[in-house]
Amino acid sequence: MIDKLLPAPIATAEAFEDEPLSAMFPEERALVANAVPHRQREFGTVRHCARTALSEFGIEPTPILPGVGRAPQWPQGIVGALTHCTGYRAAAVARATDLHAIGVDAEPNQPISDPGVLDLIALPEERAQLRHLATLEPAISWDRLLFSAKESVYKAWYPLASRWLGFEDAHITLDPTDATFTARLLVPGPVVAGAVLEEFSGRWTTGAGLVVTAVVVER
Repeated sequence: MIDKLLPAPIATAEAFEDEPLSAMFPEERALVANAVPHRQREFGTVRHCARTALSEFGIEPTPILPGVGRAPQWPQGIVGALTHCTGYRAAAVARATDLHAIGVDAEPNQPISDPGVLDLIALPEERAQLRHLATLEPAISWDRLLFSAKESVYKAWYPLASRWLGFEDAHITLDPTDATFTARLLVPGPVVAGAVLEEFSGRWTTGAGLVVTAVVVER
């Protein structure tokens, strides 16, 4: 699914079933040694996806460990992002000479059941947008798609800004006509290539019971 959103020069890999724990490097296993088996498997499988994607650039398998802010530490000269949810793991990577940043996220295509959670992640204007979109295509869980879009934005934001971005700090506009979205930053953005970044652009898709989003900051 993710390859539909991120064409070359981005390399992607995905999995709908988990790899055995032996697919992890010892350094990775140590980080989740006390986690429940499900958490261990998803942690290892998404990193197996990352190594599969990195191999397209001729990069030998290496541990993918979390760094500052829990963001993955990529090999020198690489940018990328990971995502995992129930039944799905995926990774996307590219050379830093081609892109500034990537953000990806996958979520179940199921409504957010707790209205309090929606209040936390969605601005009032966004909630009005969600109600309108639901009348156009009720089969899509637009609230979950909004959440996924904000997660993708954050994953692209953090390597550039090195600081937190709250759900309330970006206004998402979802476009159902071409499956794209725009995130307008409501806080000062990072300086990228000499200019202040004011918004992110992304794409989304649905299928296999999932909503998947992706953001790319091009050079």
